[in-house]
Amino acid sequence: MKFSQKNLLNNNYYLTINKFSLDKLKNKLYVMITYIIMLGDKMDLTLIIVLIALIFFIGFTIIHLYNNLVSLRNRVKNSYSQIEVQLKRRNDLIPNLVETVKGYASHEKELFENITNARSNIINAENIDETSTANDQLTGALKTLFAVAENYPELKANSNFQQLQSELSETEDKISYSRQFYNDVVLKYNNACEQFPSSIFAKMFGFKQAEFFSAPESEMEVPEVEF
Repeated sequence: MKFSQKNLLNNNYYLTINKFSLDKLKNKLYVMITYIIMLGDKMDLTLIIVLIALIFFIGFTIIHLYNNLVSLRNRVKNSYSQIEVQLKRRNDLIPNLVETVKGYASHEKELFENITNARSNIINAENIDETSTANDQLTGALKTLFAVAENYPELKANSNFQQLQSELSETEDKISYSRQFYNDVVLKYNNACEQFPSSIFAKMFGFKQAEFFSAPESEMEVPEVEF
């Protein structure tokens, strides 16, 4: 899939820091502390300690919030990669499934074309929305294929078909679980980007909200065939 982690890093979800950097921030805090110390003879010692403590507190708070945003962003990327793994696994199974079914129902050309096109759309998807849409199309096409298989007893009894159907059903389960896990992680990340005070630093450091892997639950049902 073209989207992959490279695209996640290059698109609007994960912009690199474009206004500030932690190094610059640390340098500014260091300069402020140095300046306060230099004014020590003209300031009360207690006030100096309070100011330095305040600066450290602000600095550590900013660093903590920044690191939390980075951690959540990386979890989003990792959880999406798990979806990609399962989508690839299903895509690898489909050619064998289609060839097996063709041996018994070669006239179902439109169905085979729909499956091939949906599979190709997933491979060529450029973003999460396109991947989600293509995934819905492929899931629907596979459900239709297994429904058609009901009309071919010999196909249903074929051991290779049974194994492929079982593996695809298992993979559909994993895709559904991975999608839900990804959306849960995205929710936490997006909340961090919107909630105060981390929202201030999300904007400051260029963190953008991630997109949910949205799909109607009815379209994500596991295709099942009872033999």
